Amino acid sequence: MELEPLLLHRTAAAVVAFRGGRAVTAGEFLADANRLAACLPAGRHVLNACVDRYRFTVGLAACLISGRVSLLPSTHTAEVVRQLVLFAPDAFCLTDASDCDIELPLVRFPDESAHATQPAADYHPPLIPAEQLAAIVFTSGSTGAPLPYRKTWGRVAACVRGAAAALGLPAGAVLVGTVPAQHMYGLESTVLLALLTGNAFTAARPFYPADVRSAIDAAPRPRVLITTPVHLRTVLADDLELPALDLIVSATAPLSHELAREAARRFGAPLLEIYGSTETGQIALRHSAECLAFTLLPGVRLRADNGQTYAYGGHVEQMTALCDVLEQSGDDTFILHGRTADLVNIAGKRSSFGYLNAQLNAIPGVQDGVFFLRESDHGDGVTGTPRLAAAAVAPTLSSATIMRHLRRRIDPVFMPRPLVIVERLPRNATGKLPQQALQALADRRPRRTAQTATHRRSPRSLS
Repeated sequence: MELEPLLLHRTAAAVVAFRGGRAVTAGEFLADANRLAACLPAGRHVLNACVDRYRFTVGLAACLISGRVSLLPSTHTAEVVRQLVLFAPDAFCLTDASDCDIELPLVRFPDESAHATQPAADYHPPLIPAEQLAAIVFTSGSTGAPLPYRKTWGRVAACVRGAAAALGLPAGAVLVGTVPAQHMYGLESTVLLALLTGNAFTAARPFYPADVRSAIDAAPRPRVLITTPVHLRTVLADDLELPALDLIVSATAPLSHELAREAARRFGAPLLEIYGSTETGQIALRHSAECLAFTLLPGVRLRADNGQTYAYGGHVEQMTALCDVLEQSGDDTFILHGRTADLVNIAGKRSSFGYLNAQLNAIPGVQDGVFFLRESDHGDGVTGTPRLAAAAVAPTLSSATIMRHLRRRIDPVFMPRPLVIVERLPRNATGKLPQQALQALADRRPRRTAQTATHRRSPRSLS
């Protein structure tokens, strides 16, 4: 039976995490994980909802040690939890929040102040069977209902090792993450990337620009920021001086060349962008400030068949359809052109959501905006087909003003019905916009007759 280590820290004194201004050693981490594993209830499936990244990682390790499976949906809404109960009736929730309202049997993370951690006298990191089911992750729901994907420990470990080698992660690196550990990207790049390279991570998940700067400042060098285009854009919007980094890693959405160059310049560090999905994990990298092409991780290959691109090989568990339009530029390189779900056809005219969103966000005064396909039982009231809608964060503008600007920028058939002004878009923790949340925005307005719309949609969500 093939075995993979839980962590690669060579001594009990090696640092695994920085939490609350204190370095947590590998010996302490294993003691915490073993203690938690011993007090978990009988259920095999665990919804790990811990916000503190260290506590999440202890929970993950406790599940691996005890043969349990971590359930990792990207959100914890009542509907998602309801679906989890149907999927895994024995599931319980591990939480570190005193006010957790998730409707599952709750297990509170043990109070650290009540149990001073005593590292074991003998330091022996556990070995986990490669075929052991480590987690079931779920797509974000950005193109529909979340779908589950099973992740074995051996394949996940292989993915992370391949990414670490491609990233050129500096020895002794400290990872500062703005993304939640429950997301596939966050799991791989802010937790497992530290455990499986002998490096460390910070427990906090900073959100606001000032918090991101403080978290970076508090981490010793070399330090790496694991983030998203949404977080980068927000941090760079301030003119304040930014702390130096040794590497920036971005994922979850395509990063523009301009934003990548600005981030690299302001932080004084190289920037690498990860391409991947919930289904496949991380499969490619590119230097976004320098080139368009992504390079596949070792062993991963692409195959095109009837307009659909598939990933296979390496750590990818099976031949997997990708939700993007890719142009292979070499045996191990490709250019990303956009999502297959991005195409929109209205009244015989074609455009893309990427183009429409760019036009909306280019309007002075629009801070954030998105077009989306409105789905309703009655569609346009005549044919029953879906229609376009849009939402915008624009405190100083009216809907009428934005519509006037849009008429100058896009074909009339793509004008949104309705256009909703909101205080903020319902982005999740990785900056994505789940379809259900967008539909709720459109439903705030009365239905109106609009153009007939047809849309080519992907059956899967790329995360």
